[in-house]
Amino acid sequence: MKARLQIPSCWAGETMPLIDISIARGRTPEQLRALIAGVHEAAASTTGAADENITVIVREVEKDLWSRTNTTIAERESGVSGAQASAG
Repeated sequence: MKARLQIPSCWAGETMPLIDISIARGRTPEQLRALIAGVHEAAASTTGAADENITVIVREVEKDLWSRTNTTIAERESGVSGAQASAG
């Protein structure tokens, strides 16, 4: 017996974008709200999705937990490289 995925009829043909944003902690609530509004508007105007079908998630990440080229944002802001921090 094969399982079949049943899609509710209210979803049939619907575009339901889910936008998941990771951003370094440090923005004001007003900046984050503006980001959500701007992304929501961009999704609505480019996908044709109804407002109620658009989900925007903003995840704030601590600067010491976000790394690129083995250097965290916190290290970069303090002038310490990842290699220096590891040796330290």
